[in-house]
Amino acid sequence: MVQHVLMIEDDERLAGMVATYLEPQGFRVSHAATATAGIAMLQRDEHAFKLVLLDLMLPDMDGLDVCRRIRALAAPLRSIPVVMLTAKGDPFDRVVGLEIGADDYLPKPFEPRELLARLRAVLRRPPLAEEPASRVLRFGALDIDIGARTVCLNGEPRTLTAYQFDLLVTLAERAGRVLSREQLLDAVKGDAFDPFDRSIDVHIGRLRAAVEDDVKQPRRIITVRGAGYVFAKVHDA
Repeated sequence: MVQHVLMIEDDERLAGMVATYLEPQGFRVSHAATATAGIAMLQRDEHAFKLVLLDLMLPDMDGLDVCRRIRALAAPLRSIPVVMLTAKGDPFDRVVGLEIGADDYLPKPFEPRELLARLRAVLRRPPLAEEPASRVLRFGALDIDIGARTVCLNGEPRTLTAYQFDLLVTLAERAGRVLSREQLLDAVKGDAFDPFDRSIDVHIGRLRAAVEDDVKQPRRIITVRGAGYVFAKVHDA
Protein backbone atom coordinates (compact mmCIF):
# COMPACT_ATOMS: atom_id res chain seq x y z
CA MET A 1 0.00 0.00 0.00
CA VAL A 2 1.33 3.44 -0.95
CA GLN A 3 1.97 5.71 2.04
CA HIS A 4 1.17 9.37 1.38
CA VAL A 5 3.64 11.75 3.04
CA LEU A 6 3.35 15.54 3.28
CA MET A 7 6.78 17.20 3.22
CA ILE A 8 6.76 20.79 4.52
CA GLU A 9 10.14 22.08 3.36
CA ASP A 10 11.18 25.33 1.70
CA ASP A 11 14.17 23.74 -0.09
CA GLU A 12 12.52 22.63 -3.34
CA ARG A 13 15.63 20.81 -4.49
CA LEU A 14 15.77 18.73 -1.32
CA ALA A 15 12.04 18.01 -1.51
CA GLY A 16 12.46 16.82 -5.08
CA MET A 17 15.36 14.55 -4.14
CA VAL A 18 13.39 13.05 -1.25
CA ALA A 19 10.38 12.40 -3.49
CA THR A 20 12.58 10.81 -6.15
CA TYR A 21 14.11 8.46 -3.58
CA LEU A 22 10.96 7.57 -1.64
CA GLU A 23 8.44 7.06 -4.40
CA PRO A 24 9.97 3.80 -5.73
CA GLN A 25 9.96 2.59 -2.10
CA GLY A 26 6.18 2.71 -1.77
CA PHE A 27 5.67 6.33 -0.79
CA ARG A 28 3.84 9.20 -2.43
CA VAL A 29 5.28 12.59 -1.50
CA SER A 30 3.33 15.86 -1.65
CA HIS A 31 5.29 19.04 -1.08
CA ALA A 32 4.43 22.33 0.60
CA ALA A 33 7.06 25.10 0.55
CA THR A 34 5.54 27.02 3.47
CA ALA A 35 3.95 26.22 6.80
CA THR A 36 0.73 27.95 5.80
CA ALA A 37 0.40 25.85 2.66
CA GLY A 38 1.22 22.65 4.53
CA ILE A 39 -1.37 23.18 7.26
CA ALA A 40 -3.96 24.05 4.61
CA MET A 41 -3.19 20.82 2.75
CA LEU A 42 -3.63 18.81 5.94
CA GLN A 43 -6.97 20.44 6.74
CA ARG A 44 -8.27 20.06 3.19
CA ASP A 45 -8.48 16.29 3.63
CA GLU A 46 -7.93 14.91 7.12
CA HIS A 47 -7.39 11.38 5.81
CA ALA A 48 -5.08 12.22 2.89
CA PHE A 49 -1.71 11.87 4.64
CA LYS A 50 -0.15 9.17 6.79
CA LEU A 51 2.84 11.22 7.98
CA VAL A 52 4.26 14.75 7.99
CA LEU A 53 7.94 15.35 7.26
CA LEU A 54 8.53 18.80 8.74
CA ASP A 55 11.50 21.14 8.35
CA LEU A 56 12.46 23.15 11.42
CA MET A 57 13.33 26.33 9.48
CA LEU A 58 10.50 27.62 7.30
CA PRO A 59 10.08 31.09 5.74
CA ASP A 60 6.73 31.92 7.34
CA MET A 61 6.74 29.99 10.61
CA ASP A 62 9.07 28.11 12.92
CA GLY A 63 8.76 24.35 12.51
CA LEU A 64 8.20 23.96 16.25
CA ASP A 65 5.16 26.24 15.99
CA VAL A 66 3.89 24.19 13.05
CA CYS A 67 4.17 21.02 15.13
CA ARG A 68 2.26 22.70 17.98
CA ARG A 69 -0.49 23.73 15.55
CA ILE A 70 -0.77 20.22 14.15
CA ARG A 71 -1.12 18.82 17.67
CA ALA A 72 -3.87 21.38 18.37
CA LEU A 73 -5.95 20.33 15.33
CA ALA A 74 -9.08 18.23 15.65
CA ALA A 75 -8.83 14.43 15.52
CA PRO A 76 -7.58 12.54 13.59
CA LEU A 77 -5.09 15.18 12.36
CA ARG A 78 -3.65 15.90 15.79
CA SER A 79 -2.31 12.35 16.06
CA ILE A 80 -0.68 12.18 12.61
CA PRO A 81 2.99 11.15 12.96
CA VAL A 82 5.44 14.04 12.57
CA VAL A 83 9.12 13.58 11.75
CA MET A 84 11.15 16.78 12.10
CA LEU A 85 14.19 17.67 10.02
CA THR A 86 16.61 19.61 12.23
CA ALA A 87 19.92 21.37 11.81
CA LYS A 88 22.87 19.13 12.56
CA GLY A 89 24.44 19.75 15.96
CA ASP A 90 21.39 21.43 17.46
CA PRO A 91 20.17 18.95 20.09
CA PHE A 92 18.11 21.58 21.93
CA ASP A 93 15.71 21.99 19.03
CA ARG A 94 15.40 18.22 18.68
CA VAL A 95 14.52 17.83 22.34
CA VAL A 96 11.98 20.66 22.17
CA GLY A 97 10.49 19.11 19.04
CA LEU A 98 9.95 15.81 20.83
CA GLU A 99 8.55 17.57 23.87
CA ILE A 100 5.88 19.38 21.85
CA GLY A 101 4.74 16.28 19.99
CA ALA A 102 7.10 15.24 17.19
CA ASP A 103 7.41 11.46 16.85
CA ASP A 104 11.00 11.45 15.64
CA TYR A 105 13.71 13.73 14.28
CA LEU A 106 16.43 13.49 11.65
CA PRO A 107 19.38 15.91 11.51
CA LYS A 108 20.43 17.44 8.20
CA PRO A 109 22.25 16.41 6.13
CA PHE A 110 20.84 12.90 6.22
CA GLU A 111 21.30 9.68 4.32
CA PRO A 112 18.22 8.77 2.24
CA ARG A 113 18.36 5.21 3.57
CA GLU A 114 18.16 6.42 7.15
CA LEU A 115 15.22 8.67 6.26
CA LEU A 116 13.44 5.69 4.70
CA ALA A 117 14.16 3.51 7.75
CA ARG A 118 12.88 6.15 10.16
CA LEU A 119 9.71 6.79 8.17
CA ARG A 120 8.96 3.08 8.01
CA ALA A 121 9.64 2.72 11.74
CA VAL A 122 7.32 5.60 12.65
CA LEU A 123 4.58 4.27 10.38
CA ARG A 124 4.96 0.74 11.66
CA ARG A 125 2.33 0.04 14.26
CA PRO A 126 2.90 -2.73 16.81
CA PRO A 127 0.33 -5.54 17.08
CA LEU A 128 -1.20 -3.73 20.06
CA ALA A 129 -3.06 -1.47 17.62
CA GLU A 130 -4.90 -4.52 16.29
CA GLU A 131 -6.49 -5.36 19.62
CA PRO A 132 -10.30 -5.37 19.81
CA ALA A 133 -11.90 -1.97 20.30
CA SER A 134 -13.41 -3.06 23.62
CA ARG A 135 -10.02 -3.67 25.25
CA VAL A 136 -9.35 -1.03 27.90
CA LEU A 137 -6.47 -1.02 30.38
CA ARG A 138 -7.53 0.52 33.69
CA PHE A 139 -5.17 1.66 36.43
CA GLY A 140 -7.15 3.54 39.02
CA ALA A 141 -8.21 6.85 37.46
CA LEU A 142 -6.24 6.14 34.26
CA ASP A 143 -8.03 4.48 31.32
CA ILE A 144 -6.16 3.41 28.18
CA ASP A 145 -8.50 2.36 25.36
CA ILE A 146 -6.33 0.37 22.97
CA GLY A 147 -8.88 0.03 20.18
CA ALA A 148 -9.91 3.70 20.20
CA ARG A 149 -6.30 4.78 20.92
CA THR A 150 -7.44 7.20 23.62
CA VAL A 151 -6.24 7.96 27.13
CA CYS A 152 -8.33 9.48 29.95
CA LEU A 153 -7.26 10.54 33.43
CA ASN A 154 -10.06 11.17 35.91
CA GLY A 155 -12.45 11.07 32.95
CA GLU A 156 -10.58 13.82 31.10
CA PRO A 157 -9.05 12.99 27.69
CA ARG A 158 -5.29 13.38 27.33
CA THR A 159 -3.56 14.22 24.06
CA LEU A 160 -0.66 12.00 22.99
CA THR A 161 1.12 11.48 19.71
CA ALA A 162 0.77 8.07 18.05
CA TYR A 163 4.32 7.25 19.14
CA GLN A 164 3.67 8.26 22.74
CA PHE A 165 0.43 6.26 22.86
CA ASP A 166 2.26 3.13 21.66
CA LEU A 167 5.00 3.76 24.23
CA LEU A 168 2.41 4.09 27.02
CA VAL A 169 0.67 0.86 25.98
CA THR A 170 4.02 -0.94 25.79
CA LEU A 171 4.73 0.07 29.39
CA ALA A 172 1.19 -0.52 30.68
CA GLU A 173 0.92 -3.96 29.07
CA ARG A 174 4.00 -4.93 31.05
CA ALA A 175 3.07 -3.20 34.31
CA GLY A 176 5.47 -4.12 37.09
CA ARG A 177 8.26 -5.09 34.70
CA VAL A 178 11.33 -2.88 34.23
CA LEU A 179 11.98 -2.09 30.56
CA SER A 180 15.30 -0.67 29.38
CA ARG A 181 15.51 2.19 26.90
CA GLU A 182 16.74 -0.27 24.28
CA GLN A 183 13.73 -2.55 24.86
CA LEU A 184 11.35 0.39 24.55
CA LEU A 185 13.03 1.62 21.37
CA ASP A 186 12.88 -1.84 19.87
CA ALA A 187 9.23 -2.40 20.87
CA VAL A 188 7.88 0.98 19.75
CA LYS A 189 10.21 2.19 17.02
CA GLY A 190 10.95 -1.19 15.55
CA ASP A 191 14.62 -0.32 15.09
CA ALA A 192 17.07 0.77 17.77
CA PHE A 193 19.15 3.11 15.60
CA ASP A 194 21.43 4.10 18.44
CA PRO A 195 21.76 2.29 21.77
CA PHE A 196 22.38 5.69 23.39
CA ASP A 197 19.30 7.34 21.85
CA ARG A 198 17.82 9.51 24.60
CA SER A 199 14.60 10.41 22.78
CA ILE A 200 12.78 7.85 24.96
CA ASP A 201 13.53 10.05 27.97
CA VAL A 202 11.88 13.02 26.29
CA HIS A 203 8.78 10.99 25.41
CA ILE A 204 8.61 9.64 28.97
CA GLY A 205 8.59 13.22 30.22
CA ARG A 206 5.74 14.01 27.85
CA LEU A 207 3.82 10.93 29.01
CA ARG A 208 4.25 11.89 32.63
CA ALA A 209 2.83 15.33 31.92
CA ALA A 210 -0.25 13.60 30.50
CA VAL A 211 -0.88 10.76 32.96
CA GLU A 212 0.67 11.76 36.28
CA ASP A 213 -1.11 13.77 38.96
CA ASP A 214 2.23 15.34 39.90
CA VAL A 215 5.04 15.12 37.34
CA LYS A 216 7.60 15.94 40.03
CA GLN A 217 6.53 12.88 42.01
CA PRO A 218 5.47 10.32 39.37
CA ARG A 219 3.55 7.28 40.65
CA ARG A 220 2.71 5.57 37.36
CA ILE A 221 5.85 5.76 35.22
CA ILE A 222 8.82 5.22 37.53
CA THR A 223 12.50 5.63 36.67
CA VAL A 224 14.68 2.74 37.77
CA ARG A 225 18.14 4.24 37.90
CA GLY A 226 20.56 2.50 35.59
CA ALA A 227 17.91 0.08 34.32
CA GLY A 228 15.06 1.93 32.57
CA TYR A 229 11.39 2.50 33.37
CA VAL A 230 8.56 0.58 34.98
CA PHE A 231 4.82 1.19 34.84
CA ALA A 232 3.46 0.84 38.37
CA LYS A 233 0.03 -0.56 39.06
CA VAL A 234 -1.46 2.51 40.72
CA HIS A 235 -4.69 2.20 42.68
CA ASP A 236 -6.02 5.68 43.33
CA ALA A 237 -7.79 6.37 46.55
